[in-house]
Amino acid sequence: MNRRLFIGGCLGLCAGAVALPAALKWLGSADDTIEMELNSGIVTIKLFSDIAPNHVARVKTLVQSKFYDGMPFARVIDGFMAQTGEPLQNTRFDPRVMPKLAAEINDLPFERGTIGMARSRNPHSACHQFFITSTRARYLDQNYTVFGQVTKGMEWVDKLRRGDAELGTVVNPDVIKRMRLVTTHTV
Repeated sequence: MNRRLFIGGCLGLCAGAVALPAALKWLGSADDTIEMELNSGIVTIKLFSDIAPNHVARVKTLVQSKFYDGMPFARVIDGFMAQTGEPLQNTRFDPRVMPKLAAEINDLPFERGTIGMARSRNPHSACHQFFITSTRARYLDQNYTVFGQVTKGMEWVDKLRRGDAELGTVVNPDVIKRMRLVTTHTV
């Protein structure tokens, strides 16, 4: 608990997204990194398996199965977030039959580059969709599960096509070319 209070205090002092990944470096294991390849560049994501083990395990399983490869960023709201994970075509995993995840709410704030799991109004309904915040979003804090942080390549997320102002629905969305786990054994 003291560790969380200390980290929470450090996060409160962080002025920008550049300092946030360093403050959160202790979270997760060495094998909790994903690379997401977009047309514009590669985004590196640190996963927090210590505080959201079930969400991280789900995302890792989906990455290993190539579920996210070719997946569109179908919802992008300027100044808020970019969301992906809703397939436009059939995939190996049918999201309708995947078990829903119980919320793993934690004390980490939604800062620029924070990765959260999308869900319905039911806090225990997350499954396969995730979002990346483009700015501080206090109203999401302790309402959605934080399970990762962009550590490199946020400029590529910023370049995603924007959707309409109300719902963020994107016409002709950018897609994830490929996602892969980066382990200590990856060369």
